Amino acid sequence: MSDERPQGSYGWLYGDDDKSRPAPGTTTSKLPPPQLPPPNLPPPGRQSGGEEPPGAPRKRRSGRRILGILLLAWIVFLVAVPVWAWGKIAKVDAEPGGERPAAQSGTTYLLVGSDSRRGLTKAEQKELSTGGDGGGRGRTDTIMMLHTGSGPSVLMSIPRDSIVQIPGYGRTKINAAYAYGGPKLLVKTIEDNTGIRVDDYVEVGFGGLVKVVDSMGGVEICPKQDLKDKDSGLDVKKGCQTADGRTALAYSRNRHSYSTQDIQRVQSQREVLGSIASEAKSPWTILNPVRYAKVASGASGSLTIGENVGPISLGRFAWSLSAAMSGKGLNCTVPLKDFAVTWDPVRAPKMFDLIAKDRSSDIGSLCTKDGLPKS
Repeated sequence: MSDERPQGSYGWLYGDDDKSRPAPGTTTSKLPPPQLPPPNLPPPGRQSGGEEPPGAPRKRRSGRRILGILLLAWIVFLVAVPVWAWGKIAKVDAEPGGERPAAQSGTTYLLVGSDSRRGLTKAEQKELSTGGDGGGRGRTDTIMMLHTGSGPSVLMSIPRDSIVQIPGYGRTKINAAYAYGGPKLLVKTIEDNTGIRVDDYVEVGFGGLVKVVDSMGGVEICPKQDLKDKDSGLDVKKGCQTADGRTALAYSRNRHSYSTQDIQRVQSQREVLGSIASEAKSPWTILNPVRYAKVASGASGSLTIGENVGPISLGRFAWSLSAAMSGKGLNCTVPLKDFAVTWDPVRAPKMFDLIAKDRSSDIGSLCTKDGLPKS
C-alpha cells in the first residue's frame, strides 16, 4: 500500500491512524482553526455558566466588611469624644432667685469670659501673664449676650466697665457683680438692667481660650496698629497674622494700647471669637482625630455652664454663635452714648426691647460694632 497521502488529506492533522481520518468526501470546513480555543470556553477569570472563581466574592466581602468596621469605629469616635468631654465640664447654679423677666420667645445665652485660672498650672499662669487666682471669684473680662430666635442671631457685647445698678451693691462697674455674687448675681444684674431673660449660662476661663486656640494651630487676628501691653503680655505688629493661644488671650484682654480702651477691647474679643468659630467649623477639625480630641478637651476643661444647660442646648449655642460670627447674624456692642461706655438712654432700651420680643430683624442701625451711633 502506498504511504502517499491523497491531495486534500488531513492525515497531517489527525495522525497516521486511518480510523482518525475523516471519511472520503466528508467536508471539514466547519472545523475551527487549531489555534483558537473551543467555541464554548468561558472568559478568563470565570467558570462555566458565568460564575466567578470561588475566591473573588470572598475577597470583596472581606473588603466591604473592613470598610464597614472602620466607618463604624469612626462614628463611635466622633460620638465618644463629646461624651467624654461633657464629663469634664463644670456646672454651676446660675439661676437667680426673686422676681425675673417672664419667659420670652427664642433663647438668650449669657456668655462670660472670666479670669478664672481653672485648668492652668502655676507655670502657665506666669507664662500667660494672668497673675494668680487671688483667692476670690475673680472678675469677668468678657460679657456677651447671644440671642437666637425667629430672626437673625444677635451677639451683643457688654463692656465690663459699664456702670449699672447691681442689686444690693448700688451703681458700679458691671463686672463687679460676678466678684460679689458669682453667676447668680451677674445674671440678676443683666436681667434687671436690660429686661432680657437669660435662659442659659456659659462661662469660659483663660485656660479654655488658650488651649482651644493652640489645638487649632492658631487663629487669625488683624490688629490695625502695633500693640504692646505689659499687663496682658501682648506684643504684636499691625496687620493680619496667625496668633497662638497666648497671643489670642492677650489680644482679647488688652485695652491699654487703645485710646478707646474698653470699646475696642470688646471688638477684639469678638474678632478672636469669630476666628475660633471659623476654625471650629473647618472640615479639618472633624477629619483630624488628634485635633478633634484636643479641641474638645481644651474647651471642656475650662468650661462652666448652668445646671439647666444640656448637651443639645450647648450644641445649639455653639452653632448659633458660629452663625452670628460668620456674617449671618448681628454682631454688635450694647448701644453707647459716649466713649466712657455709658449706655445710650434711648437706643439701648430700644434694642433690649426688640431682643426680649424676639424681633431681631428690626434692630437695624441700633447694632454697631463699637456701640456708638452711626454718623
